[in-house]
Amino acid sequence: MTSKVERHQLAPGFSISRVLTGLWQIADMERDGKQLDPDATARFMAPYYDAGLTTFDMADHYGSAEIITGVFRRQIETPESVQLFTKWVPKPGRCSRTEVREAVQISLDRMKMDCLDMLQYHAWNYADPAWLDQLFWLQELKDEGLIRHLGVTNFDAAHLRIVATSGIEIVTNQICYSLLDQRARNDMTEVCEAYGIKILAFGTVAGGFLSEKWLGKPEPNALDTWSQMKYKRFIDAAGGWENLQSILQTIHEIAKKHDVSMVNVACRYILDQPSVAGIIIGARLGQSQHIADNLKIFNFEIDAESRGQLDEVLARLDPIPGGCGDEYRKPPFLTASGDLSHHLEHMPTPYEPQNLGDGKSRVLSGTIWEDIAGFSRAVRRGNRILVSGTTATHGSRAIGSNDPAAQMHFIIDKIEGAIQSLGGKLEDVIRTRIYIQNESQWEPISRAHGKRFGDIMPANTMIKATVIGDEYLVEMEAEAVVND
Repeated sequence: MTSKVERHQLAPGFSISRVLTGLWQIADMERDGKQLDPDATARFMAPYYDAGLTTFDMADHYGSAEIITGVFRRQIETPESVQLFTKWVPKPGRCSRTEVREAVQISLDRMKMDCLDMLQYHAWNYADPAWLDQLFWLQELKDEGLIRHLGVTNFDAAHLRIVATSGIEIVTNQICYSLLDQRARNDMTEVCEAYGIKILAFGTVAGGFLSEKWLGKPEPNALDTWSQMKYKRFIDAAGGWENLQSILQTIHEIAKKHDVSMVNVACRYILDQPSVAGIIIGARLGQSQHIADNLKIFNFEIDAESRGQLDEVLARLDPIPGGCGDEYRKPPFLTASGDLSHHLEHMPTPYEPQNLGDGKSRVLSGTIWEDIAGFSRAVRRGNRILVSGTTATHGSRAIGSNDPAAQMHFIIDKIEGAIQSLGGKLEDVIRTRIYIQNESQWEPISRAHGKRFGDIMPANTMIKATVIGDEYLVEMEAEAVVND
């Protein structure tokens, strides 16, 4: 049977194959420090392209992936017929507008392009507003013509909402989404549908674990690749090997029914989810390829009975903790190493603390109001931290537009950043006070507070008040006690 590759139009005049070829395995293949030959490796991309799988995904840190794809683009007759997505994953902390431009230029030079098809951005610490600066500067480079489309990667629903309401034009969020990991199914899908953002799903075959290879097999003691090491942690978080075998048995029965592979079933299920534009399946260029099998994803549909069987077995899994992308920001770190040691050297504080002596210190967040009115964002004396009334202000910008939930989440980020910078953490908060302009907006504001403080449960008061500044829908202050 001939397969017609499904395509999705992300933007006018810009369509992608709904199965994207992921090149993260290049970093694993170069783990021993020996770089792959770009010309030879690039030729292994041609069969994917010839089959209609014209979209490739990589990142600045996937070994020499950008260089290899740049070579491949020069090898084909119509370079505009291939879509090359990359990512920028900066070190945490502040950088300059010039450094952002230089990072984009590095990718342009490696890929031999004048304009990147898609640049996807990753943030390490939402409590540090440097991530917003970097996205605003990327938007400037998009307006300038160096970037055709902007996306983000590993963003949770709350911060995707902040981006979407703050004048940054993104079209996709690349996140983990699989039969094992259903975090994207609720809040994330709701935000994507509200703002017209599409999901690019990775981890859909869980490093190969959702395949015939592991059906009925004992739990492995040792694993070969970074991808397997990473997704074994997802399996453990979802309830362990026995739960995986329950999923595999159900997938196997459905695969037999439709005369396809188990991987096909796992992929088709995610492709059929709302807001999913495409799934990313990894390739080990020159070592193994599954093009013919991947094309079968487009030849069948999962019937209602089979979807019900899958939903039933998924309901027995333990939910993956946190929101989308949290595996890179907070424990449990569901990474290959189980921590961030191979990603980061250190995590700087969001704001520079000023030691005032006598056990007292403070931080400023750089908003215009602090200078005008002469106050600190937060002050610490002893083990007590007091955070001033905080609005959704970043420098001179109002963040979150007229979305009360977006404003509230950004406010909590600023408060968390101030507390982190003074040696505490959000879990140390014992009291919050919220002031709202419009009492009809109490629910989205309260729900945002509940999302962030649901496990902390501080004392709280909400007051209807006139918040200074028509653009601000909510203001919040907090008190924390640090247990040394």
